[in-house]
Amino acid sequence: MKVNHEELRAKYNPDGSLLRQMQERMLHVYQAIDDICQRHHIPYWLSGGSMLGAVRHQGFIPWDDDLDLEMLRPDFERLMRLLPGELPEDMVLQWHTTDPNYFFQYAKVRDKNSQLFERNGYDRVWKEHGIYVDIFPLERMPLWIHKLSLLTFGHTYKMLRTAEDPIQAMRSVRMLAAVNRSLLFPILRLLAKVFRSKYYDFAMGIPYFQKSPLENFLPVRRVPFENTTAPIMKEAEKCLAYRYGDYMRLPNNPGAQYHAEDVRIEG
Repeated sequence: MKVNHEELRAKYNPDGSLLRQMQERMLHVYQAIDDICQRHHIPYWLSGGSMLGAVRHQGFIPWDDDLDLEMLRPDFERLMRLLPGELPEDMVLQWHTTDPNYFFQYAKVRDKNSQLFERNGYDRVWKEHGIYVDIFPLERMPLWIHKLSLLTFGHTYKMLRTAEDPIQAMRSVRMLAAVNRSLLFPILRLLAKVFRSKYYDFAMGIPYFQKSPLENFLPVRRVPFENTTAPIMKEAEKCLAYRYGDYMRLPNNPGAQYHAEDVRIEG
């Protein structure tokens, strides 16, 4: 199916629109991450809808307001150590080591010159609120171990959803998240070595699933993305077809399903 990029841009994210400004900020953050990963030879690739955008639109899906990256967990841990010292001054890493109330098991790199609050409300208790790029770690484990990690870590989300005072609840959330990271997840990783799987999934505590062998990911290849290039996984088309079916066909009623409900951009 032929995609009319100019027509879609005019309809959903024309220059100067709030969505286009968000995408431009995300692209700015992405380019800084990409530069650091390339300099340190850290392999990564676009994830989910971001990968779909790269293949079908050579950039963002016109109505999309997020940008997601993936990498293997050892590379993720290395990147978490590098980013605080190497990001430009107008960006900041959001991870439990830099934002004590941040309990997600994937990281965000945030733009400092914007404010964004999401519909789920979890971010109200975090220190950083700028427009962001998500970075997801992947690790090898059986599906049942991944699900088991969610049984324990999932209580952090429940605590905040049901709390009358989310700020007060954060003490318990931080404690449970720390117990998972330092005790329960290491035990589950030992089990994953015993019950070996050839499949990789989102890391423990991340409530999304992606059952793929390593050969689907590496080596990555770079494709056009907006005014630059970005890496996608080796078997991108195969994985997109599995997830979306005829991924080159536009949805019947395309439109924005924004993660954010309140966005302010400075400068």
